[in-house]
This record gives sequence, structure tokens and C-alpha cells, in this order.
Amino acid sequence: MDGPLQVKAERIDSVPGETSPKRLDFSDPLRLLPRILCKLYTMWVTSLHPFHSIGKGASFHYTTNLHNAALMQIGDYLTVHKDVWLHGKEPDAGHEGPTLIIGDRCFIARRCHISAKNRVCIEDNVLFAASVLVQDHGHEFSDVTRPITEQGPAKGGTIRIGQGSWIGQGAVIVCDSGELSLGRNCVVAANAVVTKSAPDYSVIAGNPARIVKQFDPTKGTWVLGSVRRMEPEASEPRSAQLVGV
Repeated sequence: MDGPLQVKAERIDSVPGETSPKRLDFSDPLRLLPRILCKLYTMWVTSLHPFHSIGKGASFHYTTNLHNAALMQIGDYLTVHKDVWLHGKEPDAGHEGPTLIIGDRCFIARRCHISAKNRVCIEDNVLFAASVLVQDHGHEFSDVTRPITEQGPAKGGTIRIGQGSWIGQGAVIVCDSGELSLGRNCVVAANAVVTKSAPDYSVIAGNPARIVKQFDPTKGTWVLGSVRRMEPEASEPRSAQLVGV
């Protein structure tokens, strides 16, 4: 996994948790060019793209690929790095509100791909390392007489990533049905493939992912293995609070 210090060095304007840009370094003017392009692109994106809503202080790298911004609810001080794809897929008939919800002070490192057809909610202060895939649907493939490209997206489910979590490099979080919910301050290891929910303070690793370490609130310490096993949650997700429903 990328460490926090590595991610910190790759910030466009700021570091996780900061609410103001770092002081510009004019010793090498050529190094300022990418930052200027990011500033100009951010101004253009936030002014002209019809987001469902967007907070203050967002920073988008000029290579960011945005699709259906009207389906995105963006919080304050989001940082989106190089070659990131943020895609709001057209939801099923009857769906209301945004499909992609990103809270305050989130950082999305380079080459991440987030695709939301139903609802992907990323709560406050979530840190993505590079090349993370988050997707709440897949391709339909049940009809073996037709090419998969002609069968369209599957119904899918919903995803919630709890506040303060850290998603490691190359991790995949996919929900084919129901709700996949990761609690607050979870750590997803590099290259993990997550298809089931996990409670607060879990360290998740492997393919398929499982809890390898968890904070036990009764003992007040971290323990190997899981205090509670990974399983889907039936309760209403906290993400509903972020969209006012």
C-alpha cells in the first residue's frame, strides 16, 4: 500500500486534512505549470459542470475524466489527482438524487476509477491510494446467446465507505447487489478485492477480502482476526444523511 507520507508528497495543492493550499515555490518556474493547469481546469470544471452540488476548495487534476457531473454531490476540499475517472452512470427509472456522493476533505490518488449507478457514498476524510476501483454495478452476462457488450449494466447495489478510511493501492470494492458498507476508519490493503461489508476499525486484506485485524472496543486494543465477521448490513446506511433523505 502507498503510505500516508507518499500520498502527502503527491498532493496537487494541499495535504490530507489541510483546508488551504501550500505556499507556491517559485525557485523552478517550470514546476508551476502543472499546478497552474490544475487551477485553471478546476475553475472551469466547478464553474461550468452542472454538479448536483459541490463544496468549496475542490482541486481537480486537468486529466480528470468526469461523466454525468449532475449525478455527483461533492463536499469541501476534495483533491482529485492525475488520470482519475469519476463516472455517474444513468440510474434505473425512478431514481432520485445523486449517485456519487463524496464527503469533505477526501483525497483520490492517481488512476482511481469510481463508477456509481445506484449510490456510492464516500464519507469525510477518506484517503484513496493509486489505482483503486469502486463500482456499485457490473455488466449483465446472463444471456449466453448475446455478446456481453449488448446486455448493458447489471442492476447492482450500493456502496458506503466510512469516514476516515484508507483504501490501499490497487484495491477493488465492488457491489453486485444489496449494500456493501465499510465502517469508519477501515483499512483496505493493497490489491484486496472487497465484496462484503465490514464493521468499524477493520483491516481488510486478500482476494476475496477478509478481516485480518480489528479494534476490539471491549478490550480497547487491536486483535488479529475479526471481532465480528464480514457480512452485509440490513440497516439504512449513514450515506442517506449526506443527501438529505
